Amino acid sequence: MNIANHLVRAGAARGKRPAVAIGGTILQTYAQLADRAARIAAALRNTYGLKPGDRVVLAMKNCPEYMEVMYGCWHAGLIAVPTNAKLHGREFAYIMANSGARVCFATGDLVEVLASVMAPPLERVIEVGREEYGRMQMSEAMSCATRAPQDGAWLFYTSGTTGQPKGAELSHRNLLAMLFCYFADMDQGAPWDAILHAAPISHGSGLYGLAHVTQASCHVLPESGGFDPAEIYRIIRQWPGLVFFAAPTMLKRLVDHPEDMDTSNLKQIHYGGGPMYVADCRAGLDRFGPKLAQLYGQGESPMTITALTRQMHADSAHPRWLERLGSVGTAQSVVEVRIADEDDNFLPVGETGEILVRGDAVMNGYWDNPEATAAALKGGWLHTGDMGAFDAEGFLTLKDRSKDMIISGGTNIYPREIEEVLLRHPGVAEVSVIGRDDPDWGEVVIAYVVAGEGGVAPAALDAFCLDNIARFKRPKGYRFVTELPKNNYGKVLKTALREADATES
Repeated sequence: MNIANHLVRAGAARGKRPAVAIGGTILQTYAQLADRAARIAAALRNTYGLKPGDRVVLAMKNCPEYMEVMYGCWHAGLIAVPTNAKLHGREFAYIMANSGARVCFATGDLVEVLASVMAPPLERVIEVGREEYGRMQMSEAMSCATRAPQDGAWLFYTSGTTGQPKGAELSHRNLLAMLFCYFADMDQGAPWDAILHAAPISHGSGLYGLAHVTQASCHVLPESGGFDPAEIYRIIRQWPGLVFFAAPTMLKRLVDHPEDMDTSNLKQIHYGGGPMYVADCRAGLDRFGPKLAQLYGQGESPMTITALTRQMHADSAHPRWLERLGSVGTAQSVVEVRIADEDDNFLPVGETGEILVRGDAVMNGYWDNPEATAAALKGGWLHTGDMGAFDAEGFLTLKDRSKDMIISGGTNIYPREIEEVLLRHPGVAEVSVIGRDDPDWGEVVIAYVVAGEGGVAPAALDAFCLDNIARFKRPKGYRFVTELPKNNYGKVLKTALREADATES
């Protein structure tokens, strides 16, 4: 089963329906989108010599070409490697090298950065919308490649708690299971007319876009290319039956927007990727009505661990409604979810432990990393690293997101990655990075630093971070201390740091 067959079917049966738009302007129909993807596939196979299973990096901001490139890769039997467009050049270089990609598609703003770090086996950086990309459309369209359900389709790099990021390999079966969960657990009611990509297509928004291809609904991009609340409200007025994925911080910005705008066209907002405070959730329900649905997932089980449906959000008469709003809902339809102790023994209702998941949505494993795969999938269950507890009705409440992981603006930031960069600075003897609660971003990054001989200034550490990691990962504040709190084994006690920081901040 090749996931690209969904676009082939939509192009043939519903070819006149709008497929891609910017704002209110339609750019492509489904017949055109399917044809362009098939031509890109032919060029990748015949002109660039790629073979089924080869990887192709997508270093692209949201743009009209994104869907045709992604489906073009699958149509050719290749594995798409979507990347966060905000990554640092060195981070792009690692992903390109680790994935073994020979071809990379890029938007114009990233071409120079990518060209400066490209190395074998990468051979080509193709700028979408330019001459070389245009020549790909001159290829004769090929038939959709045959792929087995377990074959890789989407290679998603997650920042690691133990150093370099790991590539979660998702198969065609994984994506199909995620797609079915969208209809079963997140958005049960027809029609599916349009999806707005205000969040990155390289992540959750793009994954939910796959479900909308099956229904031939339009993929709408903001003209600004980013997230502007006033623009989002204008797009809602232009597209009946509109849905979109948003991080909790985005939803809060929409609620706080001062203008009273018509949202009758809005079908649903899917939110996830970070904690949603109950007060903010209630404010969203007051603003939009019963049009919110929450998901909890990971890159290793994309968008598919638990869901809090629109109906659950709206059930204010339920005696435990507020507790339910504080949860992440119940297990989605294609997975089993359990809570376990340190020895993987399942725990009863009400007890807190690690969240384990298994089912058709769970990844094949980590790319070229059998040790990490064995640890993550021990006993046939995905070990999420997240802590939680079920209630008697099957609602899961998160107690801690991977303990030390920071979620800022819906993006996962792992302290270890930042600590390893800061420790390379000669002015840093020791460092520990934590997250601090923030009303706008959910959490912000704070670094506790033991300075080396001669000391170091925050500005110097900021500059060093900007030279080595993405801007959004750098600390928003530095606290200089004489020592870090540690246990008897010398391990830094981040719990103690977070408690002290909460008192001082």
